[in-house]
Amino acid sequence: MPPPPVRALLFDVFGTVVDWRRGVIDAVRPFLDRHGVATSAAPAFADAWRALYPTAMEKVRSGRRGFVRLDVLHRENLEAILPRFGIAPTAVPEAELFALNEAWHRLDPWPDAVAGLTRLRQHFVVAPLSNGNIALLLAMAKRAALPWDAILGAEVVQAYKPTPEAYLRTAELLALQPDEICLVAAHNGDLAAARRCGLRTVFVPRPTEHGLSQTTDLVAEQAWDVTAPDFEALADAFGA
Repeated sequence: MPPPPVRALLFDVFGTVVDWRRGVIDAVRPFLDRHGVATSAAPAFADAWRALYPTAMEKVRSGRRGFVRLDVLHRENLEAILPRFGIAPTAVPEAELFALNEAWHRLDPWPDAVAGLTRLRQHFVVAPLSNGNIALLLAMAKRAALPWDAILGAEVVQAYKPTPEAYLRTAELLALQPDEICLVAAHNGDLAAARRCGLRTVFVPRPTEHGLSQTTDLVAEQAWDVTAPDFEALADAFGA
């Protein structure tokens, strides 16, 4: 029996839909300048901030910590890395820390993202399947004009990818079977976890997500259901 038709395309967001690194670097530069740190350190600051992301989430995934929103983890990670750049967290006004943490709310989409999503939305449910929280994803969508049908933050399912609950509970919320959903991601590990849960998979590489020296996720590491160079080509592949 053939599989049922795809009814929803769900998207990883950070790195797949939006260019998180460039956005964070742009937000960090004036912050560093105000605190007497060379703005040339902004890329290293952005990378250090992001590097704490998996470890912080793993504490939640493993059950060593109860679920907290990604905004909270980002803020804790921000305060953790400030001393590496010679900045004492206590020396930074609360309003400034808050504003810098919201850099993750103000990320720009990749150039093909909005047009491709708009085309796909005419035929499929399109929504994020992200570790971001609702407020973050909503602010990002409003600013970047991301045409989501729904915004399902990680706090809705109380789970962070790649735990199975993140994928399966999302399918449940949409009243869909896992194989009626296709996850679109630029990360092979995310797709592998989704496939183990029965979702279909699309790989869209973002070869500069981590800068020009990126070495991971440059190519498809499995025979995903679809591989497309960008969202416009993805829309073509799905007849949108």
